[in-house]
Amino acid sequence: MGKFVISQRANGDFQFNLQADNGQVILTSQGYAGKPSCMNGVESVRTNSQDDARFDRQTAANGKFYFNLKASNGQVVGSSQMYADEKGRDNGIDSVKRNAPGASVDDQTTA
Repeated sequence: MGKFVISQRANGDFQFNLQADNGQVILTSQGYAGKPSCMNGVESVRTNSQDDARFDRQTAANGKFYFNLKASNGQVVGSSQMYADEKGRDNGIDSVKRNAPGASVDDQTTA
């Protein structure tokens, strides 16, 4: 099962990464001003990752592939890494769908 890793950026914002079992980051959040908002983002990923329509499949200007996961209000709650091909991107989406619902939370902002 994957895990959400909560961390704090140099500017003080909180963010999360969803990691697969092998430790690979499969989804990265935006920055959040407070930890409660960040935790709401985690819950949004758990919920929205189960709806294929929430995955916005994109091609970057450099020809690489990526996806954004959007909430029901259209706001992006997480973005993927860049993939060399569409198959890699689709595997990344499948990994988010499998890992997000039961992923543990590893809060690295507390001692």
